[in-house]
Formats: sequence, structure tokens, C-alpha cells
Amino acid sequence: MTAPWERALPSATARRTLGWVLPLAALAFAVLVWPFPAPIGVIVNGALVGGRVALIALGIALVYRANRVINFAAGDLGQLPASLAVLLVLSLGWNYWLSSVLGLVAAIVLGVLVETLIIRRFYSSPRLIVTVATIGVAQVLTGAALFLPTWFGDLTVAPRLDPPFQMSFELPGVIFHAADLLTVILVPICFIALGLFMRRSSFGTAIRASAERGDRASTLGIPVKRLHTIVWVIASVLAYVAMFLRAGVVGLPVGQVLGPSFLIQALAAAVIGRMERLPTIAIAAIGIGIVDQAMTFQPGNRAAFNDAVLFLIVLFALLFTRGASTTRAGDVSTWQAAREVRPVPRELIRLPEVRYVRWGLGVVLLGALLALPLWLSESKINLAAVIVIFGIVGISLVVLTGWAGQVSLGQMAFVGIGAAVGGGLTANQGLDIGLALIIGGIVGAIVAVIVGYPAIRRGGLTLPVVTLAFALLTSSYLLNVEFFNDWLPVDRVPRPEFLGLIDISSETRYYYFCLAGLALMYVAARGVRNSRTGRALIAIRENENAARAYGISATRTTLAAFAISGFMAAFAGVLYVHHQSGLGVAAFLPNESLIAFSMVVIGGLGSLSGALLGAFYVRGAEYFLPGNWAQLASGAGLLLVLMILPGGIGAAIADIRDAYLRWIARRRNLLVPSLLADRKADPVQIPPELAEEAVESAETAPIPEHLS
Repeated sequence: MTAPWERALPSATARRTLGWVLPLAALAFAVLVWPFPAPIGVIVNGALVGGRVALIALGIALVYRANRVINFAAGDLGQLPASLAVLLVLSLGWNYWLSSVLGLVAAIVLGVLVETLIIRRFYSSPRLIVTVATIGVAQVLTGAALFLPTWFGDLTVAPRLDPPFQMSFELPGVIFHAADLLTVILVPICFIALGLFMRRSSFGTAIRASAERGDRASTLGIPVKRLHTIVWVIASVLAYVAMFLRAGVVGLPVGQVLGPSFLIQALAAAVIGRMERLPTIAIAAIGIGIVDQAMTFQPGNRAAFNDAVLFLIVLFALLFTRGASTTRAGDVSTWQAAREVRPVPRELIRLPEVRYVRWGLGVVLLGALLALPLWLSESKINLAAVIVIFGIVGISLVVLTGWAGQVSLGQMAFVGIGAAVGGGLTANQGLDIGLALIIGGIVGAIVAVIVGYPAIRRGGLTLPVVTLAFALLTSSYLLNVEFFNDWLPVDRVPRPEFLGLIDISSETRYYYFCLAGLALMYVAARGVRNSRTGRALIAIRENENAARAYGISATRTTLAAFAISGFMAAFAGVLYVHHQSGLGVAAFLPNESLIAFSMVVIGGLGSLSGALLGAFYVRGAEYFLPGNWAQLASGAGLLLVLMILPGGIGAAIADIRDAYLRWIARRRNLLVPSLLADRKADPVQIPPELAEEAVESAETAPIPEHLS
């Protein structure tokens, strides 16, 4: 896809020149003239901040070139060894240089372990699955980093790391110290070393060659898997250098979750550089750092403004730059993790032992859900209602990711939009909660389509980037009462009577109300799956080109999936804001969206019931496990599911059901083709009378003339 301004230029040289001149001129105008004029010291400081971001972005690009995946664990690969080095100095009093070297060794070992033990397991899997695996890696590394202070026996360590020497100099607007000087020295060294490695070394040449066609490179004798290990080690080392330098300048969140802004800035730079052009990525990251610091310098600026501009940068990059110049077959191939649960075969569905078991299990499950308030306290019923609400969020992700094959890492942002609209309508406008559910869902559908369209236009794995950036924008800006005080529910959000008749104020009544909402969304999702739209979504997910050949509009159908998913997520948001009796931002942070996505993968992306099981697992772990263990449980659970149960918990339960159905078929001597589709047919399953009839027919059949 060519950008509009590129099509108007006659030559490739002119397009390349203008591609460099225009952005640099726009950056210079923005930070020197308008709208963010800043002194030279602020601009230099922004370049240093951008240089550290560039190291993360280059690691993302290298992994993309090698594995064709977006590495969402890029920052966490550096945070864990950097936290180790910082704690060695501040908690144990070790030498600065020795600790930094040990942290570097830890980064190398971490890169080797992540690639060989986790990423390599998915070498032949679709790229979407590997991308999801990096999300699990990020959560596991974050959980490990949260435990580090307790292992060192010091929970009150200062996060800022002072360098071993002192110096300072001043430029207009900023005073620079020794840590800034280390950034000035080390970041260019990393740039030069990486450039020489990629251009001059045999490994760099092999990495560039294998990035084009890994299978062909393997046939030529190139050790592709070993090269992938080297790439992950380089990415880990670059991330470590960035985070260690950051610890000396602004501090490192030791014992805390790393904020998403750092990662999203790196992702934005990588998108601008089309995931492959390393010099462009480095310059883009530096430019983003300059804009960020120039905005921070402005009087009356808020951090939320920076997040809003960052989202606009990501959106602009998706709309006005081309995608990666090369794509490999299978980059966005079959979403194998979205294994759908097959219905009970028609040959067996009317049998008593099948019918009675189905109805029995359904009655037991429904009875357990309805009777839950009878043996739970009010506080536990409150938690059960939250799990029910997140079950609706899980269903919305099944529609978008499981059926449409579009990875959304900002689903909780759409939940937050629904919460803001629904809470505002009932608290500020006095509308009925039923009407608020409908209007909030419609607004969520519209916002989901607006956010999803640029990613569909760009294609590939860009939707996770733009939705993650939107999650940051929503939590820091759109849901900020400081900017939208007249629109957002500021005070307590009451639970009005449903339709003016049904009281839902108590925890028990509201639990039943949420349960009814879950049943409604479940039935709606089943209806979508059984409709032409559902079948078209599966066809597009499996083979978009083939679906287009049959007259299916992939863009329109995928946008319909965005709308349906956005409606369901916002519907859940309206329920959530009335459950919490107020609009809090913590539930809609980007990290919560990653946890929600993990929840659905664990349960099973292709299974509506699996999404509910995933919600029970993840939210149950959050409520009943100690704080840091919950973060570790979701990431480790996601990786275990991808490695051991690729279809999720829901698919594993379906396998048990299918085994029971096969036992019934064998006992009744029935041949059920749909149950044999995934395994070799057993001859004893064919009734003897049918086999004898087939043999007699073959013996008495006339011989064709051309064979006689």
C-alpha cells in the first residue's frame, strides 16, 4: 500500500528524499515554533529519552524481521535484568560496574531461555500464536520482576540508581547529570554496533536472508533457529541497556508493573519504520522522545495530553505509511488456537444417554448459578457478579479474535467507554439502566469500528498496536474527569430500578441482573456464529483471499465483527460501572486489557463456554491469590495453554465429551463420520451387514469397458 503523497512523486529518489525531509521539518517546526516550542536543553533531553526508547524499538524490529511477530515482551526483557542490577547496587551495596555486567549476563541468559524454551516451541505455528505467546512471556517476566524485591529482603529500595561518578552541565531548560552522559555514550555505541553487526557480520547477513524466507534459508544450510536465538539475545541486551540507563535518569519501577507508555512509544517508532527499517525506527523513536519532552515542558501540560498525542502518532503511522515491505506466507495464517467446539453429531443427539446427560449437566450448571447467592456472603456475591461481567468481555473477544482473527489488546478500553456512557446516562441524565445498556453498547460499537478501521486498512499484526495505544488513551485521557467533568459520572453511580419496576439495588439482585445480561449476550453470540456473518468471519479468518473470491467483503464483514464485539464489551462496561457504583480508571488500564486477552486464550478463543471458564480462572486467581501471584498465574497459564492445550480449557472439555460420544457410538455399533474426522477410522465400527453388502455390490458390479 502506497501513501497518497508518495503516489504524486515521479521518482523513487524523490519519494525517499521527501519521506525523510517532511517528517524532520514537521518535527523541527513543532518543537521550535508551534505548537510545542521548547528550549534546546529540553530538545536534547527528549533526544536522550528517545534514544533509550529506540533501543527497545530496534529490538522489536529485529524480532519481527526474524520471527515475523510483534514482541510485546520487549520492555520486560530488559526490566527483569535491570531490576536485578539495580537491587544488587541499592539493596546489597555491590559495585556499580560489577552489577551492570551481571545484569548484562542475566539479559543474555534470559534472551536464550525465552527463545529456546518458549518461542522455539511455536516455530511452525501461525504468527498470531507466537505474538500471543510474547504476551504471556511479558506477564511472566513482569510477575518475576515483582517478586525480586522480596527475594532481596528489601521492599523499600529507592528505584533511582546513581552513577559511580558525579558531573553536571546545563543547557537552557535542563540540567544534565552523569546518567545523561552515559546515555549519550552508550546509545550511539549500541546503534553503531548493531549496524555493523547487521551489515558486516555473516550472522547479520544470514539474519537478513532468513527474514525473507526462513524455510528456504534452512534448505541452504543457514541455522535459522540459532539465528533466532541470537536475535532474541540482541533484543534482550538492547532492552536491558535501555532500562538500566533509564534507572539512572528517571528511576526504574522496581517491584511495580512497568507502565505501558514506554512500550507503546517503541511500538509507534517500529510502526513508522515499517517494522524493518532500522535507521528510520531509531530516528522516529528519537523524534517521539523530543515531542514527548517538548509537550511536558509546556505550561499546564498533563501526562494525559502526551498519551493522546502518542495515540495520534500511532494512528497517523498506520494511515499514512506502508506496511512491511515483505511478508512471508503464513504471517497471518490460520488461527489454530481458535479451535471451535463441534456440535453433537445428529446421529447421536437424540439418543437417551446423550440427551439426558446434556440436559442434566445444563440443569446442574443453571441450578448452581441460580443457587449461588444462597450459600455465599454479600462480598462473595459481589465478586461472582464481576466474574459474570468479565464473562461478557470474554464473549466479545471470542467474536473479534476467535472468529474474526483480529487480536485486540485494548478490549477493556471499550468496556471503559461503555462504563462512562452508561454511568453518565443514569447518574447525570436519570435514564433507565436498560436504555443505558443499549446506548452504551451502540457507542462502544461505533468507537470499535473507528479504532479498528485503520488496522484493517494496514493489515498484518497492527491491530494489537493500535488497540493497546487506544487503551492507554482511554484510561489516561478519555476517562479523566479533569477534562470531561460534565460528561463523566463524577459522583456515585446508583443502581436505578430496571424499567422502573425491578429493584436491582442489592448484591443478590444485581448478580441475577448481570447473569441475565450474560445469557442475553451468549444467545446473541450463538446467533451470530450460526448466521451468514459468522460463517463469513470464519472463512475470512482461515483464508481471506479465498473468501473474497466467493464475493465476501472482508473489510465490511470484519468491521461488523468489530461493531458486535464493541457493543458487547461496552454492554459489560455499563454493567460494571453500576456494579462498582462509580467510574474508576484502574480497571481499564492497558495491563487489564492484556489480562482480559489472556483470560480468553486460556479458556479457548473458539469457544464461548471456554471464555467463561477463562474468566473464572483469571478473575478467580486475581481475587483469591496474593497480589503478585495473580500476575504470574495469568501469564504462566496462557503459556501452558498454548503449549499443552492449544485449544484452551474449553477445547479440552470438548475432547472429553467427544471421547464419551465415541464410546456411545462404539457401544451402539454406529458409524459417525464427524467423530472420526480427526482420527483414523476403526474397521470394527462398520456394521458387518453393511460390510457384506458392500462386498457383494463390488463383486456384481459390471466392469467398465475401458478396463475389460
